[in-house]
Amino acid sequence: MSRLRKGVSTGLAAGTFLTLAACSGGGSSSVPGVGGIPGVSEGPGAHDVGLILPLTGRNASYGTRMRDAAKLALSAKGSPALDVHDTNGPGGTEQAVRDALARGDAILLGPLTATETAAAAPLAINAGKPELAFTSDSTQARPGVWVMGLTPEQQVRRMVDAARATGRKSFAAFLPDNAFGHAMGDGLARACRDAGLKDPQIIFHTMDVQNIDDGLKTLSAIETRQPAAPVVTETPSGPSAIDPTGEASPDAAAATTGTGTPSSGTTPAAQPAPIAPPSFDALVLADTGLELGRVITALQADHIDSSQVQIMGPALWKAFDGKLGALHGAWYAAPDAHDRLGYVAQYRALYKQAPSPVSDFAYDAAALAGSLIRQGGVTVDALTRPDGYMGVDGLFRLRPDGHVTRALAIYQIQRGGGARIVVPASRDVAIRPS
Repeated sequence: MSRLRKGVSTGLAAGTFLTLAACSGGGSSSVPGVGGIPGVSEGPGAHDVGLILPLTGRNASYGTRMRDAAKLALSAKGSPALDVHDTNGPGGTEQAVRDALARGDAILLGPLTATETAAAAPLAINAGKPELAFTSDSTQARPGVWVMGLTPEQQVRRMVDAARATGRKSFAAFLPDNAFGHAMGDGLARACRDAGLKDPQIIFHTMDVQNIDDGLKTLSAIETRQPAAPVVTETPSGPSAIDPTGEASPDAAAATTGTGTPSSGTTPAAQPAPIAPPSFDALVLADTGLELGRVITALQADHIDSSQVQIMGPALWKAFDGKLGALHGAWYAAPDAHDRLGYVAQYRALYKQAPSPVSDFAYDAAALAGSLIRQGGVTVDALTRPDGYMGVDGLFRLRPDGHVTRALAIYQIQRGGGARIVVPASRDVAIRPS
């Protein structure tokens, strides 16, 4: 494993970058090709890092913090220059990419969204320049274009592996019928298939309360799990078709109840039979906000809780897990927050505000690019070295197909809200692809 952090005091080591170990690549006068496209000759900006971000418009707040994170990563003496382009400038994303390519930048970092990445990727590939995009849409991954965002597939695979380690074998998902929900569902299906498990049961729901209730009832099969109502024979306490006068003898009453003693005329209290568990022992959710509250209510109504089913959700829960005490015992997969403390302190000291989580990817990408340029050049072999790199959010590895493997921790929601790590993030990135 190669580390990206600079040697500083122990207190900051978790969030700063060390110099990379020697990587592949020499002093070639051209940048090796990407995706089968020949490299291009060095020009005036051949050792610069192109940064493609929204610096104006509705995503400007994200873009400016990501730009600041990239500047921080390349602030050391001897770092390559940062060549910044606005995806909301004249000509949009495509013009921003063309400007960076015209300058001859060695690598492109960004853009931010899946739509922007789809526009930028063909240009970067045709120019033979690697691109580290910040989207979390894994469908944008391809040779030469790496998806640096935290993807739903990465999260689901990590949770499936952890659940299997506790003996869980039958997975299901109850997911919102939107792009994120379908990405979580696709990730679950692939993870189960790769693990040799049976196909998961997956149901998608709308935001409608009735649709949520009905969908979860179908998935949980609550009606078939309910025990049959106990049959209790009751002795009439007054006139009836059997005893019109209401004066049955004690012997008759005893014969009717079968107890050998007169009936008091009341129905004995029946102990409720336990409700059987559902057919699955692990359940993936993906909702947030009001919809998650509705799903939690439906889970309770259908007797699904972590005593029988390992409930799992997205890393998005981390932002408000203090309010999720009703899901105590549930998991989500996310980077270990401790790993980024030093980086957060440095960013806050310089910019007087905390970095947004998405800025972590810009910092890691810029630090990686800068280190490779200083050590001989950005090559596919260097980017995809098998032992990976240690970033501010932990270990990550760029795969040749454009996907990124990340080592994530498993957090468990506590009874009073909040979460704690129950399975630490791996320090060995040689884990299964996600």
